[in-house]
Amino acid sequence: MSLLAAAPPALDSVGTPTLWTVTLGAVVALLALDFLLTRRPHEVTMKEAVGWSAFYVALPLAFGVYIWQRFGDQRGLEYITGYLVEKSLSVDNLFVFMLLLGAFAVPKALQQRVLLYGIVGALVLRGIFIALGAAALTRFDWMFLVFGLVLVVTAVKLLRDALTGAAHHVEVDQIRSVRFVRRFLPVTETYEGTRMTSRIGGRRALTPFALVVVAVLATDVVFAVDSVPAVYGITGDPFLVFATNAFALLGLRALYFVLEGALSKLVHLGYGLAVILGFIGAKLALHWAHMQWPSVPEIPTLLSLGVIVAVLVITTTTSLVASRRQERSDQQSSPV
Repeated sequence: MSLLAAAPPALDSVGTPTLWTVTLGAVVALLALDFLLTRRPHEVTMKEAVGWSAFYVALPLAFGVYIWQRFGDQRGLEYITGYLVEKSLSVDNLFVFMLLLGAFAVPKALQQRVLLYGIVGALVLRGIFIALGAAALTRFDWMFLVFGLVLVVTAVKLLRDALTGAAHHVEVDQIRSVRFVRRFLPVTETYEGTRMTSRIGGRRALTPFALVVVAVLATDVVFAVDSVPAVYGITGDPFLVFATNAFALLGLRALYFVLEGALSKLVHLGYGLAVILGFIGAKLALHWAHMQWPSVPEIPTLLSLGVIVAVLVITTTTSLVASRRQERSDQQSSPV
């Protein structure tokens, strides 16, 4: 099959029962390992974070080589493109997590356990969304238009937030999930390690740790709504959709501590993600139109990969340039 082919419909999955079993087993084993590593709260060192980040980059790339050799260049290209999209969106997730951890004043030693709960929640939610999406796309071809609309709406929101700077501020009291939980249970004033509950005057209460986990899990729902349609715009294979999501999420805990200082410098990331999601939304709409009228051209997967890479390179470069200029401006304007 040519590399210029567009993504196939949601049929003909490469995910054999054996491959599903091995992949799910590996995901569960890696999560169990992460829980073991974070059993005793500690502040993550840069050496530790870089080591695990390198592992979680090498693992999906090795899996991509296997997909390419075992199932052909088209499926290999779909996997790589889908993984790149999901990894890009996961960096945006990290930025939101950073704002939440800062807003809740989560101690450094507890941050990785909060992130781990967020990753587990994201995996479960995306697994559900992937199954529902596969069933919907198989039965109703107009769902490609729905998914495309979801991505376009999200792209507009990202663009608006980037222009107004709304994405750079989080007020704990304004988070809906937090306000909902506080209606029913009191919350203690201080963290008690990784404990979720405590007592206030003999009454069961939540700890701030539980509250920030609730907030992170609530954001997972929003991210799942965005990310699953995005990767379905690259490949119609439910297994590849799950694999790209799983591999993009598994390394987030370590990647957070590697990029923590650099995340604030990616000031144009929102613009880039808005362009990428809008592009994939248009790709899904054209795919639906092609199904109705074969003369309508589709956007090839190789072109999609090129556009995504180009957007990420441009926005990263312009972000670093803008951040450097802002730092110089602040230094010149600061009193001696």
